[in-house]
Amino acid sequence: MKLHELRDNPGAAPKRTRVGRGPGSGKGKMGGRGIKGQKSRSGVAINGYEGGQMPLYQRLPKRGFNKPNRKAYAVVNLGLIQKFIDAGKLDAASITEDSLVASGVVRRKLDGIRVLAKGEITAKATISVTGASKSAVDAVAKAGGSLTVANTAAAE
Repeated sequence: MKLHELRDNPGAAPKRTRVGRGPGSGKGKMGGRGIKGQKSRSGVAINGYEGGQMPLYQRLPKRGFNKPNRKAYAVVNLGLIQKFIDAGKLDAASITEDSLVASGVVRRKLDGIRVLAKGEITAKATISVTGASKSAVDAVAKAGGSLTVANTAAAE
């Protein structure tokens, strides 16, 4: 095979319709746009316009409320922390938010890091984070460690 022999598969690239090229083409004169009116002209974008009828996006009810200053926490599961301790990437003696970011457990702190109880923890770890679920605190205590939650409500 040579470069000049390369072709598309038959039917892979349909021929472009050349609009407005005479009556024999079937798409001559008005080019399939009909006679007059807004849509026969160029540069028209009327998405969502329903010709005087109330548009659908205005007829549907608005729902819910998005709090503009909601806090977003980076979430970490206990199983992932245990995996990083086993791999030697985290020191179980003192795990802080900065050490979690540095080791790559979480990408960034956002408004703080919250620990959840998914997975097992067996190491005797001392963890200090912004937030934690009750079951996560219990699981760390059961393994012989401690999980302290920083009180951020007082700081606000």
